[in-house]
Amino acid sequence: MGMKLPTVSADAGVAPHRARSLERLGLEPGRWDYLVALAGNPNTGKSTVFNALTGLRQHTGNWPGKTVVRAEGVYGFDGRQVKVVDLPGTYSLQAGSADEEVARDFILFGRPDVTVVVIDATRLERNLNLALQVLAITHRVVVCLNLMDEARRHGIVVDHRKLEKELGVPVVPAVARAGEGMEELVAAIHAVATGARTPDPVRIEHFEGPVEDAISELVPSIETAFPTLPNARWVALRLLNADSRVEEAVRTGEIGQLERNAAPPPVTGRRVVGTREAPDDAHATEAGGFDGDAARIAAGDVLSTASALRWKLPPDFHDSIVSVIYRHAERIAEAAGSTAVARTKRTIDRTLDRLLTGPWTGFPVMLLILMAVFWLTIAGANVPSGMLATLLVDTLHPVLLGFGESIGLPWWLNGFLFDGMYLATAWVIAVMLPPMAIFFPLFTLLEDFGYLPRVAFNLDGIFRRVGAHGKQALTMSMGFGCNAAGVVATRIIDSPRERLIAILTNNFSLCNGRWPTQILLASIFIGALAPAHLAGVVSATAVVGVALLGVAAMLLSSWLLSRTVLEGEATTFSLELPPYRPPRVLQTLYTSLIDRTLIVLWRAIVFAVPAGAVIWLSSNITVGGTSVAEHLVSWLDPVGLLVGLNGVVLLAYVVAIPANEIVIPTILMLTVLVSGDPSAGAGAGVMFEGDMAEVEGLLRGSGWTLLTAVNVMLFSLLHNPCSTTLYTIYRETRSWKWTALSAAMPLAMGFGLTFVITQIARWIGGG
Repeated sequence: MGMKLPTVSADAGVAPHRARSLERLGLEPGRWDYLVALAGNPNTGKSTVFNALTGLRQHTGNWPGKTVVRAEGVYGFDGRQVKVVDLPGTYSLQAGSADEEVARDFILFGRPDVTVVVIDATRLERNLNLALQVLAITHRVVVCLNLMDEARRHGIVVDHRKLEKELGVPVVPAVARAGEGMEELVAAIHAVATGARTPDPVRIEHFEGPVEDAISELVPSIETAFPTLPNARWVALRLLNADSRVEEAVRTGEIGQLERNAAPPPVTGRRVVGTREAPDDAHATEAGGFDGDAARIAAGDVLSTASALRWKLPPDFHDSIVSVIYRHAERIAEAAGSTAVARTKRTIDRTLDRLLTGPWTGFPVMLLILMAVFWLTIAGANVPSGMLATLLVDTLHPVLLGFGESIGLPWWLNGFLFDGMYLATAWVIAVMLPPMAIFFPLFTLLEDFGYLPRVAFNLDGIFRRVGAHGKQALTMSMGFGCNAAGVVATRIIDSPRERLIAILTNNFSLCNGRWPTQILLASIFIGALAPAHLAGVVSATAVVGVALLGVAAMLLSSWLLSRTVLEGEATTFSLELPPYRPPRVLQTLYTSLIDRTLIVLWRAIVFAVPAGAVIWLSSNITVGGTSVAEHLVSWLDPVGLLVGLNGVVLLAYVVAIPANEIVIPTILMLTVLVSGDPSAGAGAGVMFEGDMAEVEGLLRGSGWTLLTAVNVMLFSLLHNPCSTTLYTIYRETRSWKWTALSAAMPLAMGFGLTFVITQIARWIGGG
């Protein structure tokens, strides 16, 4: 089967005085000596390996494509600095999706000194499919056999030495979450990067029938045009597949420059099973770079030959290539591993899957879990929100006003700074921080446990029927915590069209900033319709009903978009249901608070400050003896009454665009301002909240009815996204057109629905 690989001692080629231990440098700037790419299937712990090497905290998710952009970090070993690039998780390098293209292009054209392929020891056969594709591109490979602890729990035994012999590259067993095997991994990377160890990778050298005939005919043309290319067969395969990126590299000559970091290993006759064998004295002509007319003509001949041969291949030739790769992966897996019978863990997993994804139980359990998360978020946030409001509003706000007066600030500047900008920011923090600090960790724990891919599995059929992507179920769930976070989460969707649909419709998820409005109005106006002992249940049911209406609006708008401006069919995708894993509570808390909660909160604060300024100024600047806010309310009243709202509500939603959290305080402030009662509220432009009885009396006294409350609840669901979400949409799409559509579409639906309900209610009521 080939040459036996030499072993390298721990101290080979290293001066005795030099330290050989892993030094995590995080994002250490400056130069690096070696470049390492991390590749692997989703859910193999690839990002965990990245964290263990660099000391960073790249968030690890439990669905395909979680690492949607390249994460980079640096570590030190043996006096060398090594840059590590964590590539998107992908099942193949066929460049069928954005993730696959990023990973393939970096391995091929990024010229890493070493590519580490992270493999799940519990799913060896499937993971070897990607490993064999990487070995076809480069021989500078180290395999990290991760999740060895889970393999032991499943009763799976993998002999990493046999696997190393079969693959012809170093194989390091590891448990990255516990840090096991990391020192051995960096030592293997160092040995390959320095040339102390030269891998002799196994490569598939024979495919079947017409595919092999086409490759055999195309390879000589490639080798003539690019004599030093180390992987002519792989390039031939990609050209036969009409890979546009490889075609461009051939056309420009870029493909001919790859030998700089990819000099082929010594030819040893290693071949995977096949009836045809390439000769051992493989072509090794030295030649210069790609330049000149002759070289361009040669490249043109390669492309024309590939195009002609492609038409001779059967329609299913790609499937035959994949099947050959999988057969070799299966053979290698059988040679390297043996599986003992450990039924207990698998039985538990299968029982949970029957419960969580079953046709009769999947949806009810999913709704119960999501409702439990929402209830914990709402109920759990009440106390800390009250404490923050007491601290920031009741205590610190008067102190700041007194401080302003003590240093001689004019009343208008004191009010502008502390009644306006500070108070709006304080309300946003008090109302927004506690729910996010609860929701995001709970959401991440479900993700870590492995439940979120089951949610996507349950909802895939529904989203596919409306022309959307099954993973939109995950981004929708994230949107219930924060729409801006849900928009960012759409990066897990491969298809640009379907990702755009998910971005434009995420606002229909009832985010935590809108829950307080829903709960307050449902409790005052809807719960009051039921007996006292049922009021809480009735009001909670109403809020859940509004949230489900938002899901229906998301599906309807996705269907409309997929048949109009974003016309197309839903793409298929591989959704792996990962094993259930014990959640990592401490890491979950860290990533949830830092990566999600604080970042989203900061964006909201940035927009809340100017909102507070506008609210205060509009309430205190007068024109003709009447404040600007009162003028605006009177202008908006006819439109508001037409759709069952009023001018106060519409103006509140205009000035509260930066954050939905300040809608109710703004409505109360404007209501007092318009009523002209100096004994109510806290002053012009000063937002406030009161107890439920006080708020009910104020709203009913200003003419609110059940119809008004229902329309405000619906308009709260169906209106433009907050400015934080709009900014995030622009950042993700880089398009003002799509950002504008994301604002206009729900706004039109909100006005349309409230208008229809209002007209029906007035017709039934006789006027």
